[in-house]
Amino acid sequence: MQVRGLLLLLALILLAATAEAGKNKKEKVKKDGSECDDWRWGPCVPNSKDCGLGYREGTCKDETKKLKCKIPCNWKKKFGADCKYKFESWGGCSAQTGVKTRSGILKKALYNAQCEEIVYVTKPCSSKIKSKSKAKKGKGKD
Repeated sequence: MQVRGLLLLLALILLAATAEAGKNKKEKVKKDGSECDDWRWGPCVPNSKDCGLGYREGTCKDETKKLKCKIPCNWKKKFGADCKYKFESWGGCSAQTGVKTRSGILKKALYNAQCEEIVYVTKPCSSKIKSKSKAKKGKGKD
């Protein structure tokens, strides 16, 4: 009888401890103290030059925040770093213009960015013919 009472007391203590831990986790979610849910974020602005580390500013009602962000240095400046596209393969080389063209369809717009649904990119035709099979360095016969 005493063993049952001890086990019941232990179970109640364990239940109370887990309930208190659950409350602490919920309180930690809103650590910034903001009650606003409708944040509008601007573009990522690099600290120097046109790529690298920077920040983006957000507004919601009377509140403003700055978040750290990063613009990759190989991004397509025409589209913006917050617009992600799925591109087709390059088309054939145009003899008249000397360029290849391909299109991209919007896959994702980050931070409510204003992105074009379809974009077109061009690049000069290559005069070199690339070989498909290349020997891997460091692999093979000794």
